[in-house]
Amino acid sequence: MYPRWLWPAFAIPGVVWLLILFLLPFYAVVGVAFGNIDPILQTPIPAWNPLNWNTGWVAHVLNELTPGGVYWDVFLRTIRYVALSLGGCILIGYPVAYYIARHATRTKSLLLILLVLPFWISYLMRMLAWINLLAPGGYAARFLSATHISDLLYHMGLLSQPNNYLGGESFTVIFALIYGYIPYFILPLYASLDRIDRSHLEAARDLGASPFRAFWHVTLPLSKTGLLGGAVLIVLPMFGDYYTPNIVSGAPTTSMIGNQIDLYFHGGPQPTIGAAITIVLSAFLVVLMGYYMWTIHKSSKELVA
Repeated sequence: MYPRWLWPAFAIPGVVWLLILFLLPFYAVVGVAFGNIDPILQTPIPAWNPLNWNTGWVAHVLNELTPGGVYWDVFLRTIRYVALSLGGCILIGYPVAYYIARHATRTKSLLLILLVLPFWISYLMRMLAWINLLAPGGYAARFLSATHISDLLYHMGLLSQPNNYLGGESFTVIFALIYGYIPYFILPLYASLDRIDRSHLEAARDLGASPFRAFWHVTLPLSKTGLLGGAVLIVLPMFGDYYTPNIVSGAPTTSMIGNQIDLYFHGGPQPTIGAAITIVLSAFLVVLMGYYMWTIHKSSKELVA
């Protein structure tokens, strides 16, 4: 008979890891966000005691996130970029994950290896490679120009001028976000699709459902958990991403909220404002995470019922 504390003890390393590498650094950011500024050195003075917290900086950020505020346009741009990138990941990633999980047989292992390969290469190196490919005269730029895709993007309003991909274009930033994060979306979605019992689909077909109706009413609902899991996995880091816009654009017109945080921490005199923006952004992301957890809980209850 094992003692009651044995199995819970296996969680201790994970809990310690979480405390040291997440909760403590996050509380340091909280201390800076609710602290003060040294009037002479202009350096942050963290407030570790919640009784001494100064809410002025967070209130300032919340006020500037309202329509007409300093961060309003950047915040809306971030939401737009993330939403379009998520939509692109779903349109591209769901068919890929569905094919690997439901139809690939001999090539399944090879396709999974190809999905994992991008993780072997530095994210920075992959983004820098696209700088060369999209530069004037680059292979990708010449292909898009020869196939008139560049002109199509221009007429659709996605480019300010044909063949201008690195001049502060929203299209390039969204494309880079999709390219950088889509492997993180496909893998959990594939795992969810691969776990679906084929007997559910066979039952739907036996009841007269067409392949599309079987997919719409069986496969898609059963893969909702993986779909939301993949979405959360890429949306959360996308909101704080600052290096992707910096690498492929670097223009203020394509900066995201993560660029504002980076600016205040590394290029500005007020890290306290950067910490306050981080706290407000974290609160916004907690809402998304809460919705995901509620959906998972609801799905588990439905399975038990």
